[in-house]
Amino acid sequence: MLAKGHHFPNVTLVALVNVDNALFSLDFRAEERLAQLYVQVAGRSGRAEKQGEVVLQTHYPDHPLLTTLLEKGYQAFAEETLKLRHNMGLPPFSFQALFKAQCRHSEEAENALSQLASFFYEQKIEDLQVLGPIPAPFSKKAGQYRWQLLLQHASRKQLQAALSRYSPELIKSSQVRLILDVDPLDLS
Repeated sequence: MLAKGHHFPNVTLVALVNVDNALFSLDFRAEERLAQLYVQVAGRSGRAEKQGEVVLQTHYPDHPLLTTLLEKGYQAFAEETLKLRHNMGLPPFSFQALFKAQCRHSEEAENALSQLASFFYEQKIEDLQVLGPIPAPFSKKAGQYRWQLLLQHASRKQLQAALSRYSPELIKSSQVRLILDVDPLDLS
């Protein structure tokens, strides 16, 4: 509630519980969201004349990004995060497209994305990374099995060239619901 901007003038202590989920998430943006949340709630605790405090619950208090955030501030954290992303070839230094398949039968969703992965491999687009298919982080939701296939390239133009060759007719199953998310903000 604090992060959403509600004003509670008597709040002097805020706890962020189990921040390890963000530090070791499958989503590379989770650490960034944690840092933003920390800055947001730090500004909400201890309003007026009251001193505020933010407590983070973690098993890894010496995590490099966490110590950078707490000791040097958000700017240093952001710079360090950008260096890491650059070294790993992650956005904003690459571009992504995420295919999500949903079906009542897990094998059909996986097979649909396997067909799609084979198609993109056959295109022989230099330096195109085809990652997956893999089960989605929440692999079953509302009776539907969920699978993912991620495409990544350092060039937006090359990624778009690959996507322009794609057609929904490539998937041979009418039972599979396929979603394409270009520049996904969330990999779950």
